[in-house]
Amino acid sequence: MQEGIHPRYHLVVFRDEGANFELLTRSTLGSDKKIKWKDGNEYPLVYLDISSASHPFFTGTQKLVDAAGRIEKFNKRYRRG
Repeated sequence: MQEGIHPRYHLVVFRDEGANFELLTRSTLGSDKKIKWKDGNEYPLVYLDISSASHPFFTGTQKLVDAAGRIEKFNKRYRRG
């Protein structure tokens, strides 16, 4: 590995305020904000707009789209012949 060309890979806390969810993981992202984690150490804090705790796909609140109806509508509109 060449020195000086790779970003720093370190522990970071990601927080989803809407879902009251925090995750400690490794990342190249940094932040000026810090948070004291459960292990007593201080880590950079990055805020998320959405996470697995609040995303509709993972929470089971995702709405299903009527794909069959859309396909029929498309075929009807662009039918050749």
